[in-house]
Amino acid sequence: MAPERLVGLLAEHRRLRVFAAVVLGAQTPTEVMERTGFTLRDVMDALRRLSDGGLVSAAPPLVAHVEAFAESARTAAAARPVAEALDPDRTRAAVLRTFLVDGRLVSIPAARSKRRVVLEHIVAAFEPGVRYPEREVDAILRAWHPDHAALRRYLVDESLLAREAGMYWRIGGPVPVAAVP
Repeated sequence: MAPERLVGLLAEHRRLRVFAAVVLGAQTPTEVMERTGFTLRDVMDALRRLSDGGLVSAAPPLVAHVEAFAESARTAAAARPVAEALDPDRTRAAVLRTFLVDGRLVSIPAARSKRRVVLEHIVAAFEPGVRYPEREVDAILRAWHPDHAALRRYLVDESLLAREAGMYWRIGGPVPVAAVP
C-alpha cells in the first residue's frame, strides 16, 4: 500500500480510533462503538472506508491488517532515491549526512572535528582566488544556516576564509583538481 494512501486512511480521527479499537481486539461494530464512544453510523462509515482501503476485514469478526504498515514502509523505501554521497570518505560523509538536510545545515556541530568537516564542505561554495564583500559572504552563508555570522566567524577561525577591510577570500579547504588528459 502506498504510504500516502495509508496516511490518508488514518488521517481522519474517527477512522484512526476505529482502527485502533479493532487492533486492540474489538471484533464487532458494537464493540468498536463501546470502545470509541462513536455512534453506530460513524463506526460503520469508518469501517467501510477502512475495509475499502484494505486495513480492516469488515465481516465480523473484524480483523485489522497491520501488515499494511510494513508493506507501506517497503514501498516508501523502494521509492526513495539513493542519496548521493556528500564526500568520498565514508566517515566525513556520515558527519555531513547528520548535519546537512536538503542542502541546509540543521545545526552547527559542537565538536570541533565534526564542525571542521562541515565547514570544509561549506567553504567549497567560495571560489579560490575571488574576493567577496561581507554582504555577499553573508548571503552565501545564509543559504546554509540562519546564523551566518557564526559560520563566517568559524570559517575565519579555522583558516578557511581570510578577511581584511570588509573583504573575504578563501584560503583553505579541499579544492577539487581536474584530471589532466
